[in-house]
Amino acid sequence: MAMTTAQTLVNLDSAARALPEQGLPSRDAGRDQPSLVARALRILGKKPVIVIGLLLIVAVAGVVIYRMAFAKAAPSYRFTTVERGNIRSTVSATGTLGAVTTVSVGTQVSGQVSELLVDFNDLVKKGELLARIDPTLAQQSVVDAQANLEKAQAVALQASRDNARNRELTNDGLVAKSVFEQTQSSLQVANAGVKSAHIAVDRALQNLAYTSIYAPIDGVVVERNVQQGQTVAASLSAPQLFLIANDLSQMEILVQVGESDIAQIKQGQPVEFTVQALQGQTFKGTVKQVRLQSTTQDNVVNYTVVVSADNSKGKLLPGMTARVNFLTKVADNVLHVSNAALRFKPAAAGNAAAGNAIAAAIPSQRSPGERGGARSGTLYYLDPKGIVTSVNVQTGITDGTTTEVSGTGVQAGLKVITGTISATQAATSTTSTSATPFQTSTGQGQRGGGGRGGF
Repeated sequence: MAMTTAQTLVNLDSAARALPEQGLPSRDAGRDQPSLVARALRILGKKPVIVIGLLLIVAVAGVVIYRMAFAKAAPSYRFTTVERGNIRSTVSATGTLGAVTTVSVGTQVSGQVSELLVDFNDLVKKGELLARIDPTLAQQSVVDAQANLEKAQAVALQASRDNARNRELTNDGLVAKSVFEQTQSSLQVANAGVKSAHIAVDRALQNLAYTSIYAPIDGVVVERNVQQGQTVAASLSAPQLFLIANDLSQMEILVQVGESDIAQIKQGQPVEFTVQALQGQTFKGTVKQVRLQSTTQDNVVNYTVVVSADNSKGKLLPGMTARVNFLTKVADNVLHVSNAALRFKPAAAGNAAAGNAIAAAIPSQRSPGERGGARSGTLYYLDPKGIVTSVNVQTGITDGTTTEVSGTGVQAGLKVITGTISATQAATSTTSTSATPFQTSTGQGQRGGGGRGGF
């Protein structure tokens, strides 16, 4: 420190020699005036107390500057509050809305659609005529079948007469027995032909009836797949003409649930779901069936879960995509905290006391813990002296944002640490707050408290 002071005095002496006094050149000032070093030495010999005081002032100033330049700033923290309330654990999946009962109406005969009596969204009753296919060919088939029946009946009548005549002649010995047997056979064949002709007539009449398309159930026409004048062909399979939904006041959702979550889904479980078309509205339903049949897509195994939902207001439409939440666990009136607080781990180098208390078990958002203390975690808070202190907690169920916690020392209103704020972030936040004259104190409180899911 003495060497530093001497060097400073030498620098001051050089500066004094370089500065000319008023009205004199600088080289004359250097010869006529004594140097500052000489003056300091004379003062040192006469007043040592003054020199010691100057040295102390310089030393204190150096220490202060050093600490301000190199000392690390104390860390700032973000906080959230332990709250008391209800928490629910859910399983999320997507599905498609549809009617509980739908019937596809087709045709068993080919031909041109001559009449079309219903359209989309029309309400129909069971037995109501929906459409008619051109019956010309079917009517001709009926006439042809009836003509064949009359022909068969005439043949049978003649065979019956021949059989009766030959029976008498055979009894009188005028006709050989073989001839009589032949007439008996001809009569039986004629009678069978009459039966076949009757069946042909019935078939033709039924095909004629098929040209009229009737509603099989009460409901609403959801789909109409034909136009008037269109020709339909029923060669291999019956083409679909209409799709009728029985009752749209009750809907069902076919939800695809992955194999990792299917064990948590039970029949009768409550369900909440939303649809994109009705933002902000939540609908309720119940698990009706968990189907055993699985489907594999992109190496992912899914199971179909049928959810029944009320649609008495008619807001839900068939085909909508529903985002479904199955309510698997519920915890009422329990303490819960943001998952960010359970994930926080203070650096051991910055605070030795907090570093020694770092917990190794932090609950996972994707694997909610069982109630009853099966999982544990650690929360950190500042004690009245501003020292980071830890408390061990037992974790329960989670909704993916907050987790149920319990343990000694944990109570509602406790502010726990969720993260740190760097000096740059703190300075930026302070500058932004000062530069916004319309910002209220509420905004600052939100930054410190942290809402649900804000981390």
